[in-house]
Amino acid sequence: MRFIKLQTLTIIVLMMFSMASETLAQKVGGVLRRANDENPPSASIHEEGSNIVTTPFIPVFNNLVNFDMSKNVSRPEYIVPDLALSWSWSKDNKVLTFKLRQGVKWHDGKPFSAADVKCTWDTIAERRDAGWRKNPRKAWYSNLQEIVVDSEDQVSFHLGRPQPSFLSFFATGWSPVYPCHVDGRTMRQMPIGTGPFMVKSFEAGKMIRLVRNPNYFKPGRPYLDGIEMPIISSPSTRKLAFAAGDTDIYNPSATLLAEVKSSVPDAICEVGLSYAYTQLIINRNVAPFNDVRVRRALALAIDRDAIIKVKGAGLDRLGGELMPPPEGAWGLDKSDLASVPGFSGSLEQRREEARKLMREAGYGPDKPLQLVLSTRDVARYRDVSVMVLDHFSKIYVKGEMKVIDSAIWTNIMVKRAYTVGIRSRGQATDDPDVSFYESFSCNSRNNVDGYCNKEMDALVDKQSAMLDQKARKKLVKEIDKKLQMDIVRPTITFAALPYCRQPYVKGYVPSMNNQYSNLRMEDVWLDK
Repeated sequence: MRFIKLQTLTIIVLMMFSMASETLAQKVGGVLRRANDENPPSASIHEEGSNIVTTPFIPVFNNLVNFDMSKNVSRPEYIVPDLALSWSWSKDNKVLTFKLRQGVKWHDGKPFSAADVKCTWDTIAERRDAGWRKNPRKAWYSNLQEIVVDSEDQVSFHLGRPQPSFLSFFATGWSPVYPCHVDGRTMRQMPIGTGPFMVKSFEAGKMIRLVRNPNYFKPGRPYLDGIEMPIISSPSTRKLAFAAGDTDIYNPSATLLAEVKSSVPDAICEVGLSYAYTQLIINRNVAPFNDVRVRRALALAIDRDAIIKVKGAGLDRLGGELMPPPEGAWGLDKSDLASVPGFSGSLEQRREEARKLMREAGYGPDKPLQLVLSTRDVARYRDVSVMVLDHFSKIYVKGEMKVIDSAIWTNIMVKRAYTVGIRSRGQATDDPDVSFYESFSCNSRNNVDGYCNKEMDALVDKQSAMLDQKARKKLVKEIDKKLQMDIVRPTITFAALPYCRQPYVKGYVPSMNNQYSNLRMEDVWLDK
């Protein structure tokens, strides 16, 4: 017995020594440098829809809950507390209650409370005017009926029906808590949060600087003194900056990954499947694109294998609306895609079918369809657009590309001021509710092509309320496949997303199944 007790005591001492050593190894100080590839239209995460906003500004905020940032995948089972200490569901699964931390301060010194949570989601639900110009994720919360402040440290969300995915909404990078006392204009320019870093400066087109929050509620965090993010639009310039050691973290395109590994052999690079997928978008309210034959022909003409090879360096993957397995838990696999237009048969067989459809619609070699293909002024958008226009030329289409500045791209899409376009879209997390409600609900701001199908809306509501996840997965696949069969924003490829960092960057665990998690940077430190 003495031996067992001694052995147990030894193990405990060794574990304590190991934990202490690990803590001592984490150095405090230094400034992390990472380039932002475009100028953010604003600093207000709730008003925007691109990772050029989340990447620099997620460190300024906290969520009620997070996906565990020590994990390289974001899953519901990995949700952990943040501003909420705990959460619970009512017996009927229609009320989600959060118990909140006390003593948390906003960056301006004012206290955080349950009222701030209510203000944030009342603004999203458009029951409160905070001076926001845009509200892209209102559709997520169509099932939310009321937010009740039970006390200063407790808040409850009341739903119209059960919705198991509802908790995951709060863990995404798009769900920070905003302060009641700060208006939209300030949040767009110099946002105030509770997060590990505060905004020091936001120079449009030049540099974003964050500094350490000395009063952060998580003891010992963050380790860094700050984060500097120069805005570098050129992919080759960003690569050179990383190779020269001027930046510490870099997300190269798949085509530049080999060059990065060659020029910076010590760099640590990982490749995940981002939730960024390239889509063909077609404004079905404008003739002749209201003709399903034309839409189907365009989808059939695309050579996805060529795009994967050229744009994705062979690393991109095929899928439907939801991320394909194994990274994705809900998406279509190869067997599911076999009957979807554009995925089955040989390329020439598909294009011959497309030419037949175009002839039926009144087009041919002597009367090509004239179209303008709109795309965002970003290299990865332009590159795919050039290839797709070439593919269209094989089926009696004569097209030209219209490049649109990133600052107005979203508004062009929302106003449907385009006919055909190529876009790359990222989803907040791997969950059907996020994608289906935001992209396909009849009244959603992000329903950019006018698709409205009441039968589909009913199916989306049905899957959302299902507690049996196996049965839900089956229905979700049926919905995704139907969307692809109906040529509703055909998915071209899911992008591979390489993450590279200098060897002295520690504590950074990139997410392998979405772009918007693991950006808080509170656990990152520099070993130099």
